[in-house]
Amino acid sequence: MTTRAGFIALIGEPNAGKSTLLNRMVGAKVSIVTHKVQTTRARIRGVAMEGDSQLVFVDTPGLFKPRRRLDRAMVAAAWGGAADADVVVLLVEAHRGVTEGVERILEGLEEIGQGRTVALAINKIDKVQAEDLLALTKKLNDAYAFAETFLISAERGHGVDDLRHWLANELPEGPWLYPEDQIADLPMRMIAAEMTREKLTLRLHQELPYQLTVETVNWEERKDGSAKIDQIIYVVRDGHKGIVLGKRGETIKAVSQAARAELEEFLDRKVHLFLQVKVRPNWLEEAERYSEMGLDFKDGNA
Repeated sequence: MTTRAGFIALIGEPNAGKSTLLNRMVGAKVSIVTHKVQTTRARIRGVAMEGDSQLVFVDTPGLFKPRRRLDRAMVAAAWGGAADADVVVLLVEAHRGVTEGVERILEGLEEIGQGRTVALAINKIDKVQAEDLLALTKKLNDAYAFAETFLISAERGHGVDDLRHWLANELPEGPWLYPEDQIADLPMRMIAAEMTREKLTLRLHQELPYQLTVETVNWEERKDGSAKIDQIIYVVRDGHKGIVLGKRGETIKAVSQAARAELEEFLDRKVHLFLQVKVRPNWLEEAERYSEMGLDFKDGNA
């Protein structure tokens, strides 16, 4: 049996559907998905099997014009993930077309794409007419020599199997990099923190910007098979603490219940989840918080 294994970087603008595609490919929820842009901070690796090939996905933060230290570190992580990968897949939203952001990514691909297989996946194809899709496909392929183009809907699953099958055959021959039943290489503490952060993002909508982070500070395995998980939600202002807690603690209670339910489903056992909210004015400038998110603090330097 000839086995193949390698890293595949999914790149694109924020909200292009990278996390949805990763979760669809892997068949489990390993990357948080929200309607808000820029929810993926760390390079989450999801592992999928396709025949004798092991596909290791690097779900990078969306590529955008960085303004703050955290933004710069996220963009550096995205390009770093692409530069380290065996195959790169650029996701473009069909209905948004070639935006200024996509043009910037195409320029970046000229630098890191040399000697690397780069495919194009046009996502959310159900949102546009066929002729518009053909025109967009031509425009993008004229701008960059993609190895292959796929028309997909990550949310509905259309075209995803064809993309996964093609990727499996593009990877280099070699032994598998992870145990066959492993779906992600992130520590469970980080996955748990991401799940809570997703629930906060969904619950708070526009009330709170990206000035909060979640850290799993304690994980205790109990004799009855359950897990006790303690997490701290860090915010930068006292006012933000009140928003996260909500009136009579209703918001934090709802977030805790939703996160616990998803964790129990993911871990397939009972979970006791305890959340605390702490004000930490400078967490966006703390190296330790960046390493918690799998980002390099130094990459955030202007």
